Amino acid sequence: MKSSLLGALALLSLSSFSSLADIPADPIAIAIHGGAGTIEKARFTPEQEKAYRAKLTEAVEAGYAVLAQGGASLDAINAAINVLENSPYFNAGKGAVYTYEGEHELDASIMDGRTRAAGAVAGVKYIENPIDLARLVMTNSVHVMLSGEGAEEFAQQQGMKLVENSIFDTEHRYEALLKAKEKLDKAKPATKDYQALHQALPSQYKMGTVGAVALDSQGNIAAGTSTGGMTAKRFGRIGDSPVIGAGTFADNASCAVSATGHGEYFIRYQVASDICARVQYQGKSIEQAGNEVIFGPMFEAGGTGGVIIVDAKGNISMPFNTKGMYRASKSSTTPTYVAIFKDE
Repeated sequence: MKSSLLGALALLSLSSFSSLADIPADPIAIAIHGGAGTIEKARFTPEQEKAYRAKLTEAVEAGYAVLAQGGASLDAINAAINVLENSPYFNAGKGAVYTYEGEHELDASIMDGRTRAAGAVAGVKYIENPIDLARLVMTNSVHVMLSGEGAEEFAQQQGMKLVENSIFDTEHRYEALLKAKEKLDKAKPATKDYQALHQALPSQYKMGTVGAVALDSQGNIAAGTSTGGMTAKRFGRIGDSPVIGAGTFADNASCAVSATGHGEYFIRYQVASDICARVQYQGKSIEQAGNEVIFGPMFEAGGTGGVIIVDAKGNISMPFNTKGMYRASKSSTTPTYVAIFKDE
């Protein structure tokens, strides 16, 4: 009887130890987005929705695999964003929208939460994966942001190959450009004021980005964002995606944020850094801070979009004030989550 009791206790002890061993000693987490905006279920065929969800799943799993193997958060977000940049479904890399002149100008940024080191590129035309160049700017240059031809010259010095701008051509983005230009031409035929005309464009022409945030097992967080910008943009327009503090921000002392939306508002309201400041200096949770910013003065002023956020404890929040946001997440305590529409 006594030996049976001891045996049972030993098995219970081993079972408890096994359960504890299954719990990671250090949390890991990743969240990604593929843009926010007028994303309604009625606009998708079942096949299209399945394809988008599959690509979001592929991206978040690629990033999580890096974290699960003990890799750095910077490597995880880089891997996840590369998957999204290489897909024609999202407004970044291969799926970048067209400028008014019928070209593609790409922006990206990345930030290391350990040191606030950051790198960004703006208005590049011949870089297949802008997030890779942004990271080289962070690690191999004395600057934070490089633009246009200078950024591409730096890329070549770093061994990156330039590609033809036509590599980013897609039929559905070209159709969007034609529709946007038609609206611009018809909106106010008596005036040639591009600024006023563009202001009148529906929001879907002004949004679209990809991004990722992550926490690794060493307790370091990072954020990255990449975009093709705004459909029918002109004059070298740059949005929030490459602007540190607006579209991207990361600090181990607070959180990591990647934004997507109408970039002009995200710049004016410094969305990414504002969220992290509320966490660090006001002691707010990332959920509370994110909601205050996304549904606060920026939204009241007309700014639409969303963010993904992760903190040093592995908490994840993904608030948005639009009808949908392509998004996915996974952590050491939560299973893979993939969603598109608001009610998911």
